[in-house]
Amino acid sequence: MDYDQALEAALNRLHEEGRYRTFIDIERRKGQFPTALWRRPDGREAEITVWCGNDYLGMGQHPAVLAAMQAAIEATGAGSGGTRNISGTTVYHKALEAELADLHHKEAALVFTSAYVANDATLSTLPKLFPGLIIYSDALNHASMIEGVRRNGGAKRIFRHNDVAHLRELLAADDPAASKLIAFESIYSMDGDFGPIAEICDLAQEFGALTYIDEVHAVGMYGPRGAGVAERDGLMGRIDIINATLAKAVGVAGGYIAASARMVDAIRSYAPGFIFTSSMPPAVAAGATASIRVLKGAEGQALRDAQQLHARILKMRLKGLGLPIIDHGSHIVPVHVGDPVHCKMLSDMLLEQFGIYVQPINFPTVPRGTERLRFTPSPVHDSRRIDAVVTAMDALWRHCALNRAEASA
Repeated sequence: MDYDQALEAALNRLHEEGRYRTFIDIERRKGQFPTALWRRPDGREAEITVWCGNDYLGMGQHPAVLAAMQAAIEATGAGSGGTRNISGTTVYHKALEAELADLHHKEAALVFTSAYVANDATLSTLPKLFPGLIIYSDALNHASMIEGVRRNGGAKRIFRHNDVAHLRELLAADDPAASKLIAFESIYSMDGDFGPIAEICDLAQEFGALTYIDEVHAVGMYGPRGAGVAERDGLMGRIDIINATLAKAVGVAGGYIAASARMVDAIRSYAPGFIFTSSMPPAVAAGATASIRVLKGAEGQALRDAQQLHARILKMRLKGLGLPIIDHGSHIVPVHVGDPVHCKMLSDMLLEQFGIYVQPINFPTVPRGTERLRFTPSPVHDSRRIDAVVTAMDALWRHCALNRAEASA
């Protein structure tokens, strides 16, 4: 086989479909979020505003987070030195897990190197703990959840997105004595819609199923202490396993689960994705702990309020232009384009002509025909920056002769 030719053909297919992914080389500036420097392909630098980051609240720039990380580096050095079982558990990891357990009102938490690994490792391990387990997974669950369910070797059922009636049908069709788990998300990041948490918890109670929720896009963003949508809705006590990230609203890196002490101990003891991975650097754990402590308090709530306000303003103004906004009331602002070539073209023009960086979202992240630009306003994407985006989108939408449509809910 000509391996180089096969690789070239695979890459050419992406180019032909207009969905080849280009990495934008940027340098974030300490204390200047969301401003960054963009290094153009020709080597020149330009100042841009980042509109597509997942550091939703700017906590990656927060003085308390930076101070905690710097202090930890001075105290311990760079890396952890091993897996959690072999010299890689430090006081910083234990403090972070205690902080996370408290955040979610759970007995324990377990930190992973990413939320992807946390989902994959946990969901692929559960059938080892519960023989015959059937996992009921929302059709639009994140790739990490899909991979974990796929790899576990157990039975799975896929229910239509947020379709509680279909989930009920699937649950009712299976053996009442079988162990069951329902896996879903609180916020689905591409459309920004919410999962029906209460209804799913009701079904789980009726059919004797465990509940597993991914709060990756909600932790830090919702609830009086930033624990997520389940906290906002008073439902955390009905969730058996909560997964989330430390790399989005928390502003650092890593992921975790929070659950009962026995559940966490079992995952810790059986999950290869935890056992055989070096633990996160102590400085990262220290920064995440400091961030969560801020987000639990009044300052965290002020950041959440400002972010939600800016998201509402941006959606209202883009809707006023007749652009096809997907609006489910969350902090995420997707603008439907529907074509990968046009989506990439708009992204490039926003960056090159207006200094606005918003990455195109194409297949396989979203289904074909639903390509979009996904804006993520923060507390510091102020009225001046919103004005710039609205002006640019109005001009480019007209220039590219794209259809204006009623905003969709």
